[in-house]
Amino acid sequence: MQKATKTLLIIFAAVGISALFIYAGSYYSNIIKYNDLRDSTYSVYALPVPDSITFAGDKVPLENFDVKEALDKELHKITYWHSETFLYLKRAHRYFPEIEKILKKNGIPDDFKYLAVTESGLTNTVSPAGAAGFWQIMKKTGKSYGLEINDEVDERYHFEKSAETACKYLKDAYRKYHDWALVAASYNLGQGNLDKQLKRQDASSYYDLLLNSETSRYVYRIIAFKIIMENPQNYGFKFRKKDLYPQIPCTEVKIDSAVTDFASFAENFNTNYKMLKYFNPWLRDSFLTNKYKKTYTLKIPAEGSRTKNYIKEIQKPDSIINTIEF
Repeated sequence: MQKATKTLLIIFAAVGISALFIYAGSYYSNIIKYNDLRDSTYSVYALPVPDSITFAGDKVPLENFDVKEALDKELHKITYWHSETFLYLKRAHRYFPEIEKILKKNGIPDDFKYLAVTESGLTNTVSPAGAAGFWQIMKKTGKSYGLEINDEVDERYHFEKSAETACKYLKDAYRKYHDWALVAASYNLGQGNLDKQLKRQDASSYYDLLLNSETSRYVYRIIAFKIIMENPQNYGFKFRKKDLYPQIPCTEVKIDSAVTDFASFAENFNTNYKMLKYFNPWLRDSFLTNKYKKTYTLKIPAEGSRTKNYIKEIQKPDSIINTIEF
């Protein structure tokens, strides 16, 4: 009996040791495979800085090491902030075509569409300082350029009107500085503060100025967005056409009287409160008193645009595309 028990123990021990070796072999094999995968999939690379680049038609002096390194910094920060940069690419497909039209109409260089990306990521966000909308317009500035801003209507959130206001500011700044990089810097720093630094440092170029950390990066961020979004494949971004956000067809409705309840109003146009506010974020409440009987133009999503038309628009070939034509 003891001999049989001893034999069984030896067998169990042998089986256990064999199993342990098999498990260990499998475990280390998986580690090797994982490391191979990690090496091939999760490598991080230094990014190329173009030999030459222009901003708004003006040459960026990349021959200066400080300029090149400042741009290099923004290229790396934006590229390796994968999720946000991907969302910017998706949104740009929806919003850039209309922004480009407004810039062109106002004689503003096309590169300034990347200023809107830098300011807001193409979302109706609000900064800690109170700047609002795609173009991050301060209340005082918006009012000075004719935007209506109150508890019920805030046209800083109006897609077209806010873009037009930004263009007015940029044109005014260009008449003053005759330099588009300085114009962009003034959008962030303010003309008064920029004037002080130009005088203090006896400088005439943005690229020669020592500024606060935000403004010293600002124009380089705009340029970096231009480089990446014009050639996303060069910076590792690959996607299909249907991955991008399409433009949503809308119709326009004019109102010149009060609206007591926008939820009920939306139902009359076969949409809902959420969609009405999505396309008209400048309406800041659930009603509109319209005391002075102004005429407002509202965007109403075309019937079916939330589903059928939307799906039809994004159903493009599945092949990965390397470039986007906005």
